[in-house]
Amino acid sequence: MKVLKFGGTSVGSVESLLQVKEILKNELGKKIVVCSAMSGVTDQLVQLLESIRLGDAPQIELKIERLRLRHQELICSLITDQKSRDEFLDDLNGMIRDISKLASQEFTGVLYSRIITYGETLLTSIFSKYLNAVGIHNTLLLAKDFMFVDSIENPNIGKVSVELRELLSKKEKSSIYITQGFVCRDAQGEISNLSRGGSDFTATIIAAAVDAEEVQIWTDIDGLHNNDPRYVNGTKSIPHLSYNEAEELAHFGAKILHANTVFPVVDKKIPILLKSTFDPNALGTVISDSVKSEGLKAISAKDNIMIVELTSKRKLISKNSLQKILRTFDEHEVPVHVISSSRTATSVAIDNNVIIDEILKELENFFSLRLENNKCIISIVGEHIVNDKNLSKFFEISNVVPIKMISFGVNNNISILVDSKYKVPALEFLNKKLFALVEADVQTVLS
Repeated sequence: MKVLKFGGTSVGSVESLLQVKEILKNELGKKIVVCSAMSGVTDQLVQLLESIRLGDAPQIELKIERLRLRHQELICSLITDQKSRDEFLDDLNGMIRDISKLASQEFTGVLYSRIITYGETLLTSIFSKYLNAVGIHNTLLLAKDFMFVDSIENPNIGKVSVELRELLSKKEKSSIYITQGFVCRDAQGEISNLSRGGSDFTATIIAAAVDAEEVQIWTDIDGLHNNDPRYVNGTKSIPHLSYNEAEELAHFGAKILHANTVFPVVDKKIPILLKSTFDPNALGTVISDSVKSEGLKAISAKDNIMIVELTSKRKLISKNSLQKILRTFDEHEVPVHVISSSRTATSVAIDNNVIIDEILKELENFFSLRLENNKCIISIVGEHIVNDKNLSKFFEISNVVPIKMISFGVNNNISILVDSKYKVPALEFLNKKLFALVEADVQTVLS
């Protein structure tokens, strides 16, 4: 069994869905196919939810109609037979009526999750029916029937395995099973989600649950690149990464992977392949437990970071003070990405979209606090990176941009914190210094 995940751009148009169909036809063996919502649809649902929160009935009606038209257009482009098209549209209109009923209810967290996950439900229903209509037999599975993820940080893969295997035993046997990414149930059994980009996470949880042969994550880029191709020209796909390297890059901002993607498959040593839907013959990136090479592999950037600087009112930061700081953030489930400490002050870097008022109230009795927003963490990642002979070039970045904080990971990453306005210049500078130097070294060896 293989698990194949297709992201929003891979299922975002008729042309891309036709490409996915060809990939499924050419991929032999049994497979579970995890699909995201069409690109942009989750954003539409977020806008709908805002109108529900405000009680704006005209906008609610307008946004639901736009959602219906988006998927109606997809159906009319995929299905040419009028009778089949009418059946598809009847099913679509039934789901839209369900959304309308939900939209008339009071806005709550539960309602939010029920509506925000409808994008995946709409897409997989249409795509599954389409594949069956063109002779590619498949069985549709509802993620809400088996994705019981009590805790996103520590999903109960054993429970998912039991529920999924039982569901598969009851369904018609098929070589292709299609299900929704992102969608899950929480500890109370309510519909929930794995956060934006969580379809990758869905795929690896399922892979671990069924002891899959491999996970394939299909997106709009040919693997994980050595720098962010959205901001830097001339980046290159990395052929192989270790689990550790991939986890570090995902945590520190590599957009191709959800931050939690890797860990479900590590213990079972299930490889992850990152592939391009639009260039399926490209090699892409393989993530596995083996270390093919050491040293620098890639640069990543994590946006929307805040610095919390804590200065002890007792003039010195004691061991207990540092423990208190970290424990307080941990108790409020706010991850600390980078930490720097001296005899009188400690600085921590956290996401700036978290609510930290309660944390600050707890800490202000012991520390003077100062906040800085609009920061960015830039990381270089690679196994045993501290032994890389070109590492000294990294620190030349201090000649280009002011560095707020610096952190050495355990062997495989070094991170710096800079003002967000310096993000792109820093990425471009490091790309030239580190990767141009490596290529020059290679050319010297070859000559």
